[in-house]
Amino acid sequence: MRPNLIFVFADQLRYDACGFSGNRLARTPAIDLLARQGLSFNQAVSTSPVCTAYRASLFTGKYTTSTGMVINELRMNPNQRCLGHILADEGYDTCYIGKWHLYANELGNHDDPRNSFIPRGPHRLGFDGEWCAYNFHHDNYGPRSYYHRESPEKLSYGDGVYEADGQTDLAIDYLRRHSQGEEPFAMILSWGPPHDPWSAENTPADLVRLFDPADFSHPVNYLPTNDPYGDAWSRLGEADRADLPSWRAHYAAQVSSIDRNLGRLTETLDELGLTHDTLLVFTSDHGEMFGAHGRRAKNIFYEEACRVPLLFRWPGKVPENVISSTCIGTVDLMPTLLGLLGIEPPHDVEGQDFSNVALSGIDPPPNAALMMICGATADWCDGHEWRALRDAGQTYAVYRRDGAELLFDNIADPFQMKNVIAEPRYESIASRMRDELQSRMAKIGDEFQACTWYRDHWTDGERRIIRSETCDWADLPLL
Repeated sequence: MRPNLIFVFADQLRYDACGFSGNRLARTPAIDLLARQGLSFNQAVSTSPVCTAYRASLFTGKYTTSTGMVINELRMNPNQRCLGHILADEGYDTCYIGKWHLYANELGNHDDPRNSFIPRGPHRLGFDGEWCAYNFHHDNYGPRSYYHRESPEKLSYGDGVYEADGQTDLAIDYLRRHSQGEEPFAMILSWGPPHDPWSAENTPADLVRLFDPADFSHPVNYLPTNDPYGDAWSRLGEADRADLPSWRAHYAAQVSSIDRNLGRLTETLDELGLTHDTLLVFTSDHGEMFGAHGRRAKNIFYEEACRVPLLFRWPGKVPENVISSTCIGTVDLMPTLLGLLGIEPPHDVEGQDFSNVALSGIDPPPNAALMMICGATADWCDGHEWRALRDAGQTYAVYRRDGAELLFDNIADPFQMKNVIAEPRYESIASRMRDELQSRMAKIGDEFQACTWYRDHWTDGERRIIRSETCDWADLPLL
């Protein structure tokens, strides 16, 4: 029988927020233990470091320009073969718990059931088994912390229950009920933390007490002015800047909250005798800037936003305590997961299968990850589009607005404070990465359009995707 799959991902967890990655302030014993028990891809990046684009690429193995999910708050076109379809077809019992963020076609009004409830059918993208999810919110306590099963009725995790705790309770309950099943299971657990708001009202009090805002000073690449390329979501006002130390402390507490729940999950696997029969993956959709380079939030190629933890554990199959320097992106996750499960990925997947790396711990020749952002975080606003190529040593990026190029030596300059694109000694690197970026974009048909072009050509005018660079669904039902 094939192994079970548990894929757990946090929201807005950056790579350097964990103890195993060197953060001295982090309290993440469960995450750190998982890193020792398996393989860590320490050069993993979010192909498009924003929520919906990540999720669309995760489930399809395709780039944003092929899924059409170019900004947040769009409805993904369901006429695509996705991870859930393949797992179900291969006999897996599927379960999805947590944030979905691929259904609503309205900017705002998130709590309206017509936006928050994803009805059974094609828009669940093949996850036709147990469903405990909602489209989007980040309220961890109270009446705005809810989920849906098979109706628009909002279900509560219980009075005073922290949402990530309640979601983990649901996951543990599912594991107990399926631990002796004849068919393997595939569970996706999408936690909301450590996404903002970062406040005492949104974070467990016992964890808040562990972190002092005074310990969370500005990083060396902090800028007191906003990045001119940033969108409205990236900008910091005076009050925001004053709150940054407190935000960082509450963020660290929320990271500890997901660590605590990861520990509960792994303890349950041990208790039920499932550990050796389960491929466990832990990661995040993107990071958080917290004032670095004059930005907050995500949506950018800087390390704080794009680099994420990616841990694989499968005792007896995936080697223990191994670090891989393979540059793996979101588009590579679907084919890699399927490869580990012994399943052939769809022929049109654009990512690469790195299951051989996960199983052997041996890196292939040096490679690079293509990254992209196609607009503002959730608005049809031009001027924020970029493309980038990142390998284990450098990041090369170009903005559409003015053609500005950036090249960072991530080894000599880990905080990416010096753009070396014009330095003669980096000329050959810049030329190589520029050519490779253009080649990779041409391979997937990416024409690097303005954000509003995608609105006008790829949507029905109501934030529902009907086309992408590689597909035309216009004549198919909008569903």
